[in-house]
Amino acid sequence: MHPLLTALLLLLPIIALLVWELYVCEGAHFGPRFVTWLYDLSARHYDNIKQFDEDWEDRFLGEPIHTACTFLDAPLLLDVGAGTARVARTLLRSGTFTGTIINAEPSRRMITQGSRLVPSHHSVWVNAWSVPLPFPDNTFDMVTCLEILEFTPSPRGTLRELVRVLRPGGWLITTNRIGREAKWILGKTFPREQFTAELQAVGLIEIDVLLWQMDYDLAWAQKPPRTPSRHLQPAP
Repeated sequence: MHPLLTALLLLLPIIALLVWELYVCEGAHFGPRFVTWLYDLSARHYDNIKQFDEDWEDRFLGEPIHTACTFLDAPLLLDVGAGTARVARTLLRSGTFTGTIINAEPSRRMITQGSRLVPSHHSVWVNAWSVPLPFPDNTFDMVTCLEILEFTPSPRGTLRELVRVLRPGGWLITTNRIGREAKWILGKTFPREQFTAELQAVGLIEIDVLLWQMDYDLAWAQKPPRTPSRHLQPAP
């Protein structure tokens, strides 16, 4: 066999593995800095890639979150891995949200892009990793972390950190990758039947896991309340 052909055949598995890691795993196994670099590269095209449907986002994301915050005068929300401010945009489109959304995002170019799309005094940007989050314990009324867990160094560690900064009685909204590719993102996803147990393991209660999208389940879960003074109501 020709040496060049032999070399090509030897390289094909490596090339396939790299394509899989970059396209499906988004570099998750190469560490957070590599993942952030990829998002820096794609920031300007991110919304075109994701193709968010505003009506769908408002109905199934914005409205439930807004409803859960109804009984708070000035709710404080944290969106971890905010991207281009998906959560902030759907909340602020209602025109009636009176709280503040902290968008935590490690990619500076994603922050730049998101800031252009959400020029609002209700939205604040912080350049931060998911672990550790640069906030004190028991800070936020609600924490969202959507389509991010599988791209963090330790999904369980990320869950613990999300719960740490959540106020007692507050709600965590997060996702678990369940599509056919999920099991191949090795060590980064949870079997569907195991996800509730994982949320319980970090101390959450009132857990409701819903089929949300083709590739994701969505979970609402509450941090046990200590006092009734600042208690978010679950979405219907």
